[in-house]
Amino acid sequence: MKKYIAEFVGTMWLVLAGCGSAVLAAAFPELGIGFVGVSLAFGLSVLTMAYAIGHISGCHLNPAVSLGLWAGGKMQARELPSYIIAQILGATLGAAILYLIASGKPGFELGGFAANGYGEHSPGGYELASALLTEVTMTFVFLFVILGALHSNAPKGFAGLAIGLCLTLIHLISIPITNTSVNPARSTSQAIFVGDWALEQLWLFWAAPIIGAILAGVVYRAINPENEKILAA
Repeated sequence: MKKYIAEFVGTMWLVLAGCGSAVLAAAFPELGIGFVGVSLAFGLSVLTMAYAIGHISGCHLNPAVSLGLWAGGKMQARELPSYIIAQILGATLGAAILYLIASGKPGFELGGFAANGYGEHSPGGYELASALLTEVTMTFVFLFVILGALHSNAPKGFAGLAIGLCLTLIHLISIPITNTSVNPARSTSQAIFVGDWALEQLWLFWAAPIIGAILAGVVYRAINPENEKILAA
């Protein structure tokens, strides 16, 4: 239960910090954070939680990460449902807190609420094929970095830094395309509040990250034939 509580709190923080920076700060050009600031916020949310709960739950904060670790042979299948439920509930709480904060401003309009989308709902107008390829590729790389950074032969104590910076870089690349998901829980939490088009397009932000994550787990396992211990397990 301690692991699931940690995942709940950690995923709540990821959504509140990452999506919060987009909804509350990036909406004001005079603050000047833009895409770069939002990208850093997501990376820093993972970085901070990696050191806060990494030793408790592995700090997955993401159903795709849990599934990728399972595919890489570093997590037991029986733990997956509880991890994923905790992540979705935590993300939803983060989105609810964000909504309550944001709606406290006179004249508040929900708008996109940092939801993920493609086509007319892509920040840059990218269509489905581009969004699909982006989310699969970015999640693949994210899991590949996670598996490598947490390997027993990797430098000790720096995994959180590598993973947080990787997520920052992923956002710098893909915010213009899909608003960056690589995380089904994060996408679900925002789509619940936006409804309509966000729920209709949500399937992509489950399917693509899961495909990318599982592919990364399989590939990393294949190039690591000794199957040495990965600390996230």
